[in-house]
Amino acid sequence: MENKTDYLIVGSGLASMVFGALMAQSGKRILMLEAHEFPGGFGHTFEMANKYKFNAQFHYVWNCGEGETVDNVLQKLNLKDEVKFNRYDPDGFDHMYMPGFSLKIPSDAKELVTRLTNLFPNHTKNIVAFVQEVQRVARGLDHVSPPLKLPNILKNVLAIKSVVSHQSHTLQDVFNQFELPLEAQTLLASQWPDFLLPPNQLSFFAWVMLFTGYQRGAYYPEKHFEHVIKSLQKTIENNGGEILFQHQATEFLREDKNVIGVKATDLQSGKKFVFHAKATICGMDPKKAAHWIGIHHFSKALQKKLDYQYSPSNFMAYCVVRDLDLKKYGFGKWNVFHTGHKNLNDAFYQMYQENDYSNPSFAITTPTLLTSHGGDCPPGDQIVELLTVANYEHWKQLKFSDQKKYNKAKMDVLDAMINVIERDYVPDFRKHLVFKMTGSPTTNERYCWCPEGNSYGSNMTPKNIGLNRLDHKSSLNNFYFCNASSGYAGFAGTFWTGARLYEILSKDNVL
Repeated sequence: MENKTDYLIVGSGLASMVFGALMAQSGKRILMLEAHEFPGGFGHTFEMANKYKFNAQFHYVWNCGEGETVDNVLQKLNLKDEVKFNRYDPDGFDHMYMPGFSLKIPSDAKELVTRLTNLFPNHTKNIVAFVQEVQRVARGLDHVSPPLKLPNILKNVLAIKSVVSHQSHTLQDVFNQFELPLEAQTLLASQWPDFLLPPNQLSFFAWVMLFTGYQRGAYYPEKHFEHVIKSLQKTIENNGGEILFQHQATEFLREDKNVIGVKATDLQSGKKFVFHAKATICGMDPKKAAHWIGIHHFSKALQKKLDYQYSPSNFMAYCVVRDLDLKKYGFGKWNVFHTGHKNLNDAFYQMYQENDYSNPSFAITTPTLLTSHGGDCPPGDQIVELLTVANYEHWKQLKFSDQKKYNKAKMDVLDAMINVIERDYVPDFRKHLVFKMTGSPTTNERYCWCPEGNSYGSNMTPKNIGLNRLDHKSSLNNFYFCNASSGYAGFAGTFWTGARLYEILSKDNVL
């Protein structure tokens, strides 16, 4: 069976969904292939016990304010009034806890300086200088990201010089440069589960973009993430586009330097299909796709960019509590980040390299408290999600060598985190627990089709984050990348990636 369309999109991750919705609305013929039964990649929502809905990974997002990336895309799609977001508490969108210290991260940079200097009065000068540098680099990054505008570049030369000076730096490098006390470093970087990297590996650019992005506004969808994904899906289908679920691409079709389509298998019927298109959009992992095609067919420069390491994977716990008001225990319109270590580099090493969760560092998010819309669980119940880092190779070996041992290991990690919750946050948490489920890196790989269970595509180290990062260009004709690894990861990052590719191919402005 052969089909021909304008844009054949392989994978329905968020970047692909945004691109597909914009192109479909512009009048182009869109066909999307998705191996999963749900669209959205890590943005998809699944239901358990016929009453609990959980998002695969997203917790809070940024760049949703007026005139920002997500807002601009939704306005272009006529979805701005339909898809709305609730803002986290600007006085403290992230609550950081570590032995002996705590800090609520505010939106206002001056207030952040005040809170840090109150905690560390002997380091006031260094703290002020560090926060100022973060703000300066954030301005510079805004003006070196495409589309470049010469007048803005000329007005922000000093900020751009700061960007250039930090392009190879980790967050730890900059902490050391400004000689911040270790406890201040840990408090500022305690949202490390957002990257799944410790300060001594994490790109300073990646941290700045996310940290200052959340300062401008941290958000949660008013009707949950499922509504966002369904709204994009509806836009595609209402404009004549089609999404074929449980259709797995198996081969990209190539003639010399031209990609002309895809071979795919219907996972339900086993039938084989051939799809041709004027252009093929690779929403799947670019590195994996390149090896399918044959890495030697790509330019030398691109081969180098495609030689990236995957990001670490994560461990998720999906819990539901009943007859418990979490607001009385310090939870609300914010996330809680807990670390049992004074040094996050040590915490990461213990969990990721030694697979030791006896003193865990993790995130706690409570989506039921972020919107009054409901729909994720019955009235009286509240959802609690826990997230930490996990080593793919370790969990893969456990799963395929001893399933019972694998299941027990997952419960041991969950118990370790709940022990901390009962000790430091919610006594008798277990007594109110009516549902619990865990997911390991192999779960990510199986349900989200991400190689090695990676959570963010390419690892967010200085090598992969910067001016030489992989983008949409594949060096092959009529073949474009549209994925977290070929743009930016996360909700806002993938919105930008999909919208930017649309701009390039359509010559229409969105961002």
